[in-house]
Amino acid sequence: MPKNQFQRMVFAFLTVLVTVHAYVFYSLYVVNGSTLMQVTGADSVIHAINAQGGVYMFGKMMPIWAVVLIEFVFAYGLECIMGSPCSFKFACKNFEIGKTHPVIFESAIICATVGLMCPAMSFLAACFYYPYYAGFNIFTLLANWLKLVCFNFPFAFFTQLFFIQPLIRTVFKLLFRNNNQLE
Repeated sequence: MPKNQFQRMVFAFLTVLVTVHAYVFYSLYVVNGSTLMQVTGADSVIHAINAQGGVYMFGKMMPIWAVVLIEFVFAYGLECIMGSPCSFKFACKNFEIGKTHPVIFESAIICATVGLMCPAMSFLAACFYYPYYAGFNIFTLLANWLKLVCFNFPFAFFTQLFFIQPLIRTVFKLLFRNNNQLE
């Protein structure tokens, strides 16, 4: 796995690249898709998004690519600053690297990352998608945050543990196989 700062940044980049697309898709299609189609009368979610002029973010409609880009920038920054370092420290605090099976240790890192990143990104999403047209209320923000954590945590846990991280680890090993053979 990542052995230096550059490799850690690449690993985080790959993880966030896949994760942000998965969460935007999940949020728009799975959680809000039927509502979007009902409101606009469209026959598909993408047609519903286009019919309403984009996705509501920061109090206005934005194209999907802008939503993905904004979420990517925030998620990547949060992953590099908090997610990866803190989850690794947490795993090291509870398991010994040399004595713990690598799958258990990696699973501990993934679980810790989800436990940190899901509430943090859900809070940012609650701020991004807050219904600013209705005026600001801290209780509405907190309720939206809690709702997003409840929607996102199960999805985050299972996709990271069983799909995204195994995929990213495989891609990472392919990208850095020559570097790892030299060491």
